[in-house]
Amino acid sequence: MTATPGLGSPRLAAPDLLRSVFRRHAAGVAVITAYGSRPVGFTATSLTSVAAEPPLVSFGVGTGSSSWPVLAEAEHIGVHILGEHQEELAATFARSGADRFAPPTGWRRGPEGVPLLDGVLAWLVCRVVARVPAGDHRVVLAEVVAGDPEGAGRPLLYHQGRFNALRD
Repeated sequence: MTATPGLGSPRLAAPDLLRSVFRRHAAGVAVITAYGSRPVGFTATSLTSVAAEPPLVSFGVGTGSSSWPVLAEAEHIGVHILGEHQEELAATFARSGADRFAPPTGWRRGPEGVPLLDGVLAWLVCRVVARVPAGDHRVVLAEVVAGDPEGAGRPLLYHQGRFNALRD
């Protein structure tokens, strides 16, 4: 029997296996926001374009997250694509217990009252159309209703447990 390059010994499925595999998957970094009794938001690497017609996106959110109670009820959410210059912003929105909307975070209320972050590469406001149970998370499907793709810069990536920039 010959070894197949790149294939090690298989491990049984477990949360640590999933985390280990996806540490090797480079992903774009986004921040999802919503407004209830207060603004909430979190850093997401699970953002996906689902369909062009109608324009749909999806992302996962843990039901134990501090943002979930507002996201569970929100009719609209904001999606922000972060630039490589926004590593600290990504870290702030990923940090548990942080006051994510306090200075130096710049933001304003946008369409449908959604919190919009300043200086991002692009943003969307979306209407939530479904929240699908998925283990200890929900997959949120949302239809795009407004946005701006005109921010300047290059995207921030997440790989091997760290924020990274594209290399030339």
